[in-house]
Amino acid sequence: MDLGIKGKWAIVCAASKGLGYGCARSLAGEGVNLVINARTDATLQEAAARIRKETGVEVIEVATDITRPEGRTKVLAAAPQVDILVNNAGGPPPGDFRKFSRDDWIAAIDANMLTPIELIKATVDKMIERKFGRIVNITSSAVKAPIDILGLSNGARSGLTGFVAGLARTTAAANVTINNLLPGRFMTDRLRNNFAVEAKNKGITVEAAAEAARLSIPAKRFGDEMEFGQYCAWLCSQQASYIAGQNLLIDGGNFPGTF
Repeated sequence: MDLGIKGKWAIVCAASKGLGYGCARSLAGEGVNLVINARTDATLQEAAARIRKETGVEVIEVATDITRPEGRTKVLAAAPQVDILVNNAGGPPPGDFRKFSRDDWIAAIDANMLTPIELIKATVDKMIERKFGRIVNITSSAVKAPIDILGLSNGARSGLTGFVAGLARTTAAANVTINNLLPGRFMTDRLRNNFAVEAKNKGITVEAAAEAARLSIPAKRFGDEMEFGQYCAWLCSQQASYIAGQNLLIDGGNFPGTF
């Protein structure tokens, strides 16, 4: 299927590895030019070189902290145009909410709520003028089914979800869609860290924690970054113009509810 987005420009945040990389690589496979961001320059350059070699699209890499105002300024300045925005940032650390300080909460809200909002604010009006825009926020399945040790993430990402729910209804008529992708358990560094915390809390091995999690998923496996990326690319397509303001799970059937 031709997704109808060849030649467009996308900003993909936290794209050197994991889910962000999967989204960037999948968009590039559809002919979308990229501005990709991550904090670690060496890893980012490797990702950019790989994408260029495999797809032939233009890739501009900006090594910076997207959660800082100066970082967002650098990324936005590097983009000739922003037709697609994929918001993504590493989740805050897991733990017992009793031990979270005010600074912990502010950092989580800055990274996982306010940073996406600021990037949307900086790009959405030009999208509306051009009558095309796709904004995808990578949040978490924990928004729909909260996980007790992810209190910081549950709170900050739910705040972003509420904001998007209102905004998305005001932009859809201009062919600018805003949606959230809610990943379940994908084998990323973030998930490995969560298993380490769980193992320590329960007095078990990391391998035992991971295996129990795998078996709890109806698909009996963890997700792959590229299948997540393909979902993201399709959500950015011309064909997905009637999907707006939605929270779309991709979790191997793990969420047990009907709705």
